[in-house]
Amino acid sequence: MKAASFFSGGKDGLFATYLAQKNDIYVKYFLLLNTTIGLSVHYENLNTLKLLAESCKKELLIFDMKNGQEQFVEFLKALDVDMVISGDIDLESHYDWLKELAKRSNKEFLEPLWKQDSKILVKKMLDCGFKYSIIACDKSKLDKKYLGYTFVTEDDLHRFLIENPHIDPAGEAGEFHTIVTSCPLYDRSFKLRTDFVKDSEKYYYLQCSLE
Repeated sequence: MKAASFFSGGKDGLFATYLAQKNDIYVKYFLLLNTTIGLSVHYENLNTLKLLAESCKKELLIFDMKNGQEQFVEFLKALDVDMVISGDIDLESHYDWLKELAKRSNKEFLEPLWKQDSKILVKKMLDCGFKYSIIACDKSKLDKKYLGYTFVTEDDLHRFLIENPHIDPAGEAGEFHTIVTSCPLYDRSFKLRTDFVKDSEKYYYLQCSLE
């Protein structure tokens, strides 16, 4: 079975891809959306995402949602895949939106992380060799000082949660966004380099690169 997996360079989407491929699903494409709902901190680092897709040996497809949802459905229909994959954990509205898009596009829909316990799930990621760093902090939920905070071991997770007991361990409520610097999908590991610290109405975020 062939699939297109939603991709942002963040831990959840890449872990969903990793789990799908372990179950013999061939992920042919990474699918990146340029959203129209506020600034996308991931899309702001497009060149970095292109590098990660290349490291995973995946073709990166980009769709601009300014073209509208109907065009997106036609775009998905035209892909030579059987399934679309996403990395939602507990965001009902996004899950329902993607499920409906997949149905209208005549594709199967897979959410490997859906309704898992966030803390247990993040520990699984770390145990599987995923290393990731925070590249955006919601101004109302997480201090700017956590930009660049890197999760390599469970000790990093434990320290972060002790300091931020109000935060979902996976950032599922949008408290933070991440970029994966090392995982089994990559052909090599990367080191995060901060080029600029920026801010939008909602986020402090990094303009970053990888080396």
